[in-house]
Amino acid sequence: MIEKSIHFSSGAIQIEGLYAANDGGNGVVISHPHPQMGGSMHNNVVEALVEVFFENNFSTLRFNFRGVGRSDGVYDEGRGEQEDLIAAAAFLANEGKKKIVLAGYSFGAWITTRAMKRDPDISDVVLVSPPIDFLDFDWSGLAGLIGLVVCGDRDQFCPLESLKRLVDILACRLELVRGADHFYFMKEQVLKNGIDAYLKA
Repeated sequence: MIEKSIHFSSGAIQIEGLYAANDGGNGVVISHPHPQMGGSMHNNVVEALVEVFFENNFSTLRFNFRGVGRSDGVYDEGRGEQEDLIAAAAFLANEGKKKIVLAGYSFGAWITTRAMKRDPDISDVVLVSPPIDFLDFDWSGLAGLIGLVVCGDRDQFCPLESLKRLVDILACRLELVRGADHFYFMKEQVLKNGIDAYLKA
């Protein structure tokens, strides 16, 4: 897998990303954890997502939200970040990708649930450790639109019982990573295995 450094426009600003082209019409945009807590596209979970999607014949795009790394702009409390994600999906569409999946981790999962309501062309959504006890999620209208939620059974920001009730409401698949907390250190391969099984189902 070769990732190419790219930039794309999000409104008036430039966003940096890493793009790995694959054969076929499948593409995935991968969103990183909280910018104000050290989150960036250079994150162990983001990198695991890139690997497993590429191995399943997806072109992958990970990027830095505004104000992170070499992306222009400043943190915008989730508003501008939605624009960044929508612009990333548009980049994949311009690359000829017909099936576009959004995969968000932590803060990236929060942004994904907001942005997906504004982009009817999204084919599927994968959420990794949505911090439902930390950020204000709005799940209205999302039942049946999210394919997979992955979470560690020791996640500090996503209580298991609350998550199970949510998954029932959303009518989506749940993959639990045994022994993993919110950060998946030393559990990256188990995380990949769960997503791989979903993509191959």
